[in-house]
Amino acid sequence: MKSKLNDGYIRFCNGVGRLLLVVAVLFATASCSKTKEARESLTQAQALYDAGEYPAAKLAIDTIRLRYPREIAVLKEALNLMRLVERSESERNIIYCDSLLPVRLEEAETLKKGFVYERDSAYEDIGHYVWKQQTVERNVERSYVRCGVDEKGEIYLASVYFGSRPINHTGLKLSLPDGTFAETAVIPYDGGMNYRFKDNGNTTEVVTYKGDSCLEAVNFIYAAPEKSRIRAEYTGGTSYTIYLGDNERNIIRATHDLAAVLSDIETMRREKEKSEKRILYLNEKLSLAGK
Repeated sequence: MKSKLNDGYIRFCNGVGRLLLVVAVLFATASCSKTKEARESLTQAQALYDAGEYPAAKLAIDTIRLRYPREIAVLKEALNLMRLVERSESERNIIYCDSLLPVRLEEAETLKKGFVYERDSAYEDIGHYVWKQQTVERNVERSYVRCGVDEKGEIYLASVYFGSRPINHTGLKLSLPDGTFAETAVIPYDGGMNYRFKDNGNTTEVVTYKGDSCLEAVNFIYAAPEKSRIRAEYTGGTSYTIYLGDNERNIIRATHDLAAVLSDIETMRREKEKSEKRILYLNEKLSLAGK
């Protein structure tokens, strides 16, 4: 009886051993298959990189990371390849910026004609350009809409009011006879972007709308039909209205064009600087990796 039990136990153990062996072989085969697939995917990503297809190469590398998280050796190579791709992208960005910057700089110089550069070094880090007919000195004791742009391409509008009594306005609404209109953001009184003062019994109010606060209004003026009458209503306080003449509209359009070019220049300069810093970082990482 004992002999039969022992024989049965031995056969059971042998069966389990064979099963484990089969499982091990299957696992090893599957593992080898995964490694092969991962390597083939890496080869494809490398080919895309060599062809200059950088977005596609990055997508292929990201796919490797998702599909083969246990293929450590392949993932290390994929990481280095990603760094090479990003470095090449940054180098291409610099070439693009260097080729286009001189063109845009030349355009800016042409568009600056007619503008005056202003900057108070005591409290301004960035100067701005204002059409020479809209400088403060030429518009004392007058209600009008002023437009300007800073060196980095941020455009602004300012609703200037002059009168015998305050209206305490906080915004500007522009409209056409057909009822279409655009508004600036509301700028509450703060003594800065919205400030007021009295002199000789008269009140001056200046509310400044920068960037996104005035883009809708600027674009509205820019796109308005020629010779159409634009009504400018000072809002948020006592009702007050003026009309923009052709000269003011042309000034705003000229400022809009200059702002677009200056903004492009600033974007390219930032992009170039960012790419240069990225290349330094990637070179350091690649050097540590032995590339």
